[in-house]
Amino acid sequence: MNRRNRTLLVLVVAVGLASLATYFVYRAISRIPVRQVEVASLYVAVAAENLPTGTRLTKDHIKVVGWPSSSPVQGSFATPDPIVGRGLIQSVRANEPLTESKLAPIEAGAGLPPSIPPGMRALAVRVNDVIGVAGFTVPGTRVDVLVTLNRGESSMSRAVVSNIQVLTAGTLYDQEASKDGKAIPSAVVTLMVTPGDAERITLAQSAGSITLVLRNPLDVIQTETHGVRMPSLMGNPDPPPVVKSDKGGQRVVSRKPAVQVPVDPPSRLYQVEAIRGQKRTEEVVKPGENAKPEEVIK
Repeated sequence: MNRRNRTLLVLVVAVGLASLATYFVYRAISRIPVRQVEVASLYVAVAAENLPTGTRLTKDHIKVVGWPSSSPVQGSFATPDPIVGRGLIQSVRANEPLTESKLAPIEAGAGLPPSIPPGMRALAVRVNDVIGVAGFTVPGTRVDVLVTLNRGESSMSRAVVSNIQVLTAGTLYDQEASKDGKAIPSAVVTLMVTPGDAERITLAQSAGSITLVLRNPLDVIQTETHGVRMPSLMGNPDPPPVVKSDKGGQRVVSRKPAVQVPVDPPSRLYQVEAIRGQKRTEEVVKPGENAKPEEVIK
């Protein structure tokens, strides 16, 4: 076989192998499932940062992002113009869509008042790190309110209001400063209560000290207790220790209460005046005895 024929044979074999490889690659690619990537055709206004309840929205708080048309957000806005200047009645996170249900009505203003439902009230109570459950009373949590009355032996503690929602924690200044992620202890907690519960908590604050008790939000059962008083809290205290003996310089102490010997109540005496002729006497009579009565002659 001359040189020309060998070159032609190699070329034919190479083309055949390339065609066979191309065929198998085509078959493999054709079996791969088709992945459809949906191009965003809607735009939704979302929060540009974490925003607390009562924030008056500005253009800096809002950004517009693309959104798939197959999953539209009910009540959303395509542009920031309709929501600029309105207040938030719910806290939102960064990149969370701003919907109508999270905004106060038009011209209702901002701040806390628009977020209060009809028939409810917002009551601020003064707390510290202990009363506020070490800072865990954040907006959205639910608490019970306990009152403690310091009256000496008549002191008592009882839950006066249960299962109420925390609207805000801290003042507006504290909420603005907490955007940096720093923990700032708050001195005020705002609770959402009924008018009757507002009266109970206000009276409890003036008559004693209150404590907030954190509860599970899924636990909606009202707290029903009779309270605790000082005598029931202390119970029957143990008697003072009694030294029984000394062993090796060590005092052996017994906590067993001493045996109490019952004491009979004092007997009651009666004085009876007896007149025998011209003689008048007074006799002391002890009931239940047949002894001769003692005579006192006047």
